[in-house]
Amino acid sequence: MKRLNRIWIMLPLMLLFSCTEDIIIDLEEGEPMVGVEASFTNELKHHEAILSYTANFYNSEDVEMISGAHVFVTDGIDTIPYIESAEEPGHYFTDLVAGKKNTFYRLQVAVPDEREEDGFLHLTAESFMKDNVEFIDSLVMKPYQSVSGLPMFDTIICMYPYFQSLPDMSIVYMIDIWKNDTLQTDTLTSKMSIPMAGYAGYYINGEEFLQENMEIPISFTSQKKLHDGDRFKADIISIPTDYMVYVYSLSASLGSNPMMGPPSNVITNIQPQGKGVGWFYAASVVSAETVWHKPNR
Repeated sequence: MKRLNRIWIMLPLMLLFSCTEDIIIDLEEGEPMVGVEASFTNELKHHEAILSYTANFYNSEDVEMISGAHVFVTDGIDTIPYIESAEEPGHYFTDLVAGKKNTFYRLQVAVPDEREEDGFLHLTAESFMKDNVEFIDSLVMKPYQSVSGLPMFDTIICMYPYFQSLPDMSIVYMIDIWKNDTLQTDTLTSKMSIPMAGYAGYYINGEEFLQENMEIPISFTSQKKLHDGDRFKADIISIPTDYMVYVYSLSASLGSNPMMGPPSNVITNIQPQGKGVGWFYAASVVSAETVWHKPNR
């Protein structure tokens, strides 16, 4: 790792003196592994699992998707299949179904592989669907507030949720923001994560909360991009702590394929180790909606 640190320190200096020359770092390539991105929530919907093969760090070609796999999720009692989409190879969906909070789920994946004795590479992952609040009382959109309590930038509009948080200090929230039915946080690295360790048990953004904490916004939007009547929805998703760590490690990765990038591969909960990458997570979701109205001046 020290050697790699020296490489990254030297790169800016090399660029200064050789800005027209491509710099290629000789990275050891491994065998392609199975990339798994799968989730299961308490929402009544078609849950998705995406399977693909990894590529080397400098690969610029399209990702190779995996077809013909068998994918299931189980809580030890019920087993729910993910069926491959006819229109999107490598994308597998459940029927309309909702998971249960405070429940362990196990993902099972069998990928066609003629090198294996039964013709399939078997992968598994486990995740616990943590608790969540029953509802969000309201969402308020207003200019960002500075420490002094005065508007800091009239051009930046923040969204603030109001709800009674659970006393569990281990809860971590990930936020999805929808505008006029279009997901704004459509990549993992664009999603905000909020550990609740210091806020557990408070009424979030309430009067007592603000005596000891600053307001917690869950989105930032330029006022120039807002139009009177824009509809917003916030999904407040209770995720496993290790999934938050995975997202952070993924955001630190570089290259055309984020599952294999220097200085080290991102973490994974896909087993057995060395055969798969990516993550399976179970999560509970609560949502609230609001409408933006241009303030009267």
